[in-house]
Order: sequence, then C-alpha cells, then structure tokens
Amino acid sequence: MARKAPAKDKAPAQTINAPAPEVVTVRSKRVACDGVGGALGHPRTWLEMGEADYVECLYCDRRFVLAHGSEGLENELKAPGVYEGSHGH
Repeated sequence: MARKAPAKDKAPAQTINAPAPEVVTVRSKRVACDGVGGALGHPRTWLEMGEADYVECLYCDRRFVLAHGSEGLENELKAPGVYEGSHGH
C-alpha cells in the first residue's frame, strides 16, 4: 500500500503589516533600546541602521528613524534610552 505524502500548507504565510508602536527620531545611525519600561522593558540592545534611514527593535518593535538632514554619525551621547536618565527618553 502506498503512503501519502504529508499535505503541504496551502495558505501563504501571513505577516502583520502594522505601524510601529512608537517612532523615535534620532540623530545617530547607532542607537540603543531597552524598552524604557522598567521591569517591563528588555535587555539593552544596540541597533545599527546600516544604509537605511531607520531600524526597528526586535524586542519591542520601536522604530528609530534618522532625523531629516542628519548625517547619522555615531554619537553615544545621543543614543536614546542609554544616556538620558533611568526614565529613558
């Protein structure tokens, strides 16, 4: 008796195309995110934009957008959520 091959899922993978929960304008292509939620936050993660003009945090989906007219030179003093106090930005 021949065995049937397992049925493949015919439905295409679904992705959610929703807006970011928070958009933060920054002046550096290298930023850090810690979720700014205190105990509800996440580990501090450094994010690099590369050639793009934005980057999204993989933990909390915050979108960091490079300010218009900014060269995006790295400046750790301008990285949001890191050097702006315990409350984040």
